[in-house]
Amino acid sequence: MNKIPENTELKKWYSDQFDSFENKLNGGADTYFHQIRKKAISRFGEIDFPHQKNEDWKYTNISPVLKYNFKPASVLSETKIEDSLIENAFISEVECCSFVFVNGRLHSSKTNFPEGVTAGSLSEIMKKNPELVKQHIASLSENDNSFSALNAAFSEDGFVLLIDKNIQLEKPIQVLFLTGSDTENLLAAPRNLIVAGKNSSAEIIFNYRGFGSKVYLNSSVTEVFADDASNITLYNLQEENDDSFHIEKLQAHQTASSNFTHFSFTLGGKIIRNDINTKLSGENSASHLWGLYLGKNEQLIDHHTFIDHSVPHCESNELFKGILDDNSRGVFNGKILVQKDAQKTNAFQSNKAVLLNKNAKIDTKPQLEIYADDVKCTHGAAIGRLDDTAYFYIRSRGIPADVAKSMQIRAFATDVVEKIEIDELKEIINHKIFEHLRRVEVVNE
Repeated sequence: MNKIPENTELKKWYSDQFDSFENKLNGGADTYFHQIRKKAISRFGEIDFPHQKNEDWKYTNISPVLKYNFKPASVLSETKIEDSLIENAFISEVECCSFVFVNGRLHSSKTNFPEGVTAGSLSEIMKKNPELVKQHIASLSENDNSFSALNAAFSEDGFVLLIDKNIQLEKPIQVLFLTGSDTENLLAAPRNLIVAGKNSSAEIIFNYRGFGSKVYLNSSVTEVFADDASNITLYNLQEENDDSFHIEKLQAHQTASSNFTHFSFTLGGKIIRNDINTKLSGENSASHLWGLYLGKNEQLIDHHTFIDHSVPHCESNELFKGILDDNSRGVFNGKILVQKDAQKTNAFQSNKAVLLNKNAKIDTKPQLEIYADDVKCTHGAAIGRLDDTAYFYIRSRGIPADVAKSMQIRAFATDVVEKIEIDELKEIINHKIFEHLRRVEVVNE
């Protein structure tokens, strides 16, 4: 049997970096948030990095990530970047309030929120009014693996959105997370928190982009609390640098009649791991997880989802689709848990992938774990290549080969993309599908 690597030197590297981080904090070492950090670095010392003997990481070899001694951005001084870099990465077509984080720190914002909405920098809110977030921050996401622990240990800032009851935000919020450097292999650790009060609603776009010539690791954690009758939609667009890494965890908690919708659009990065978890803790709540992942070159894109039905009369829908080219690899591991008291649960899960190259590959593992007897639950997976019959039919209508293939790809992705409720974002995603896969532009219908 192969010995599981201990990574002793790498763990010592991060322990030493934490000491440097503490020295940099001055008076901040006694704060509530730093106590969370200290517990996290202690936990980090107790566990090893995930490996393929761990069932949850069976298909994902993270050894390329462990080759680097990433310097935590929280140890470094603030990064200076050109405004043009922000302009190029920002989704300007969507009219919205906006926040820009550079290497995990708030850089700038443009907002116009009504009374009853607190939004902005976790660091600033913790300094000015920590009671607003103390009851929620780090209460959902556990340090159950080394990357989650690293995020909690080195997080200095992140995006916070707190919405009072009965407030519906009219405009989306776009949060641009820029990560990168020309001088350091760095670790960014944004820590995000969304708390939606009763009968509130909001649409949020997380836009992850990379810059610079150095390889980086973006280790992100987001916690979402959806109170009774709230409606939260989170669009997560990941377009990191091709040689860098993105490891993200989202943990959501829903109470009665709440609705949480999460979109995952994964394009960039060398190794991408997304853990998306939600717990339905109030009756008549609903969770919808939609995903589209586009792989090329040597990319590895791994989605792990977990939906916990703990009470009766709840619904969940889950559809992930992958388009894999070149030597890329996809992983989908989705689990639905229906606890014994969760009668009248209605749950659907599906993962489908199309392989554009004989060397592309996907490992898929849909799972149902049911302890209630009056439920309606379905799951499934399908893997294949583009339909030759449909392709030749399109070609017979005089349509060029590259356009015919682009139409097939668009048709495959449609039932995820069409669920986007922001028209401008829908159009952008449609174009990125073909831009990412080096295909022609979208064909107008």
